[in-house]
Amino acid sequence: METRHRIHPVILARAREMRHPQTLAETTLWHVLRNRQTGFKFRRQHPIERFIVDFYCAEAKLLIEVDGESHLELSQEEYDQARTEYLEELGYKVIRFTNNDVRSNIDAVANKILQTIEIRIAELKSK
Repeated sequence: METRHRIHPVILARAREMRHPQTLAETTLWHVLRNRQTGFKFRRQHPIERFIVDFYCAEAKLLIEVDGESHLELSQEEYDQARTEYLEELGYKVIRFTNNDVRSNIDAVANKILQTIEIRIAELKSK
């Protein structure tokens, strides 16, 4: 049986706050991911440990981050890399898209997400 971890109330409250308003890119991607339109359930602004991820697919243990321009700064890139490494050590797969990727080429982003899910599910089943 999977162990459930209690999310710290402050992080849980912050995740709820972050659901509204979303960035334009997050809203665009959420319209594609919501209501199992892809065949998979997604959550948005989902807390994992001490982090809040933009989108989460539990079935594939997939975390999706949509990054704005602030993520191009060196200190933010280093933080994002360390955060990704930590989350992947916990068994998650993290994929990132820029706001521009999502706004200008949502079909390619959606295809990349679906391909990654298929690969992840196959990997998780083989373990």
